[in-house]
Amino acid sequence: MYLIINIRVDHTIADIETMENVSTDLKKLFNEFREEFSIQDYVEIATCNRSEYYIHTDQCDYDHDLLDHENKSLIIECGDSAIIHLLRTSSGLESMIIGEDQILGQIKDSKAKSVKEGHCGKVLDTLFTKAIHVGQSIRGKTKINRGSVSIGSAAVDLAQQYFKDLENKHVLVIGAGKMGTLVAKALASKDLKAIFVANRTYYRAKRLADELNGKAILLDDLKNYLPEADLIISATGSPHTIINKERIGNVIPKERRANIIMIDLANPRDIDEEVKEIGINLFNIDDLRGIAEENKEKRQKEVEAATKIIDEEFELLKKSFKTMEFEGLISDIRLSMEDIRKNETRKALYKLNKNNDNINQEKIIENLSRSIVNKIFHDISKNIKNAATEEDHNKLNMIKSIFLNNK
Repeated sequence: MYLIINIRVDHTIADIETMENVSTDLKKLFNEFREEFSIQDYVEIATCNRSEYYIHTDQCDYDHDLLDHENKSLIIECGDSAIIHLLRTSSGLESMIIGEDQILGQIKDSKAKSVKEGHCGKVLDTLFTKAIHVGQSIRGKTKINRGSVSIGSAAVDLAQQYFKDLENKHVLVIGAGKMGTLVAKALASKDLKAIFVANRTYYRAKRLADELNGKAILLDDLKNYLPEADLIISATGSPHTIINKERIGNVIPKERRANIIMIDLANPRDIDEEVKEIGINLFNIDDLRGIAEENKEKRQKEVEAATKIIDEEFELLKKSFKTMEFEGLISDIRLSMEDIRKNETRKALYKLNKNNDNINQEKIIENLSRSIVNKIFHDISKNIKNAATEEDHNKLNMIKSIFLNNK
């Protein structure tokens, strides 16, 4: 018996501050599950607006106390609900920006990491392989991901709404990772005056800046470029803030601050909320919800088409899991019969080596085949008689179905 458990915090129930604050609670709950059920199989997914664990166990019941966690900022789902959630997530239906492609890559990376670290067993491997297939299939069969559908493009849309136009603006992108790359791609078609890409490692900043005809800089040199920037979009993987009001206050003149937009796409956040106190216009992932809602309305028909595909694939996955549940039983039966075959073959070979008479050899082989059948049939016959004595018609019908299914 398998049970898939999903524990998570995401943008659907929590803002960015709450997600940061409950990340410790989520990790603690996950460790409680690991300790309680000696869990070896799990996959962790962490993005800018979600943090999740998928767990496989055969020791937990649906009514276990751990599944009734009191923290309202954490979601716990198990069984079919957890599975469907992953299929929807890989398809972009659970993303803030419906249809975005990045989540599919993040799920692939999460699975690969789990496999590499040795805690992705057969059940989770099957589940995540199916989820990746479903995500790819939906993007191929529907238009769910057509157009600008990423957190990065939403951030640029937000800036464009504020400025009316990004033409001749100085833009500073902080972070040259996946999110920074998405932002850069969204900016590529804009007629910017200048674009700078800052990163801890220079070669990554340069690679991205070269694609945009921009300039690469190191994070340590930010102070030299902040004063000229009209739009600053930050998306690093830093565990702590990299911009605060002291840093801003020392380099950006007061008269310029009201005309500057900062958009923080990181989780945990890169920019301290206190920069608002000195007149900076600061936005974060939560401020993209309006744009996300507009995007969702535009893609409603595609969502319906994607949901239908998910329902069909879910039924196929359930059949796969049912088969997997009994693979161990089938393997045990086969091994048991194989032991009988080997033992009887060994006895027959011994007799054949001692006797060269063709008639006797035929008899030995005949006895071998009869002995194998008798020993295999012994337990089956015993179970049939017991079922008949107990009038267990369900078992009798099952045995008939298994052994006489072609009759």
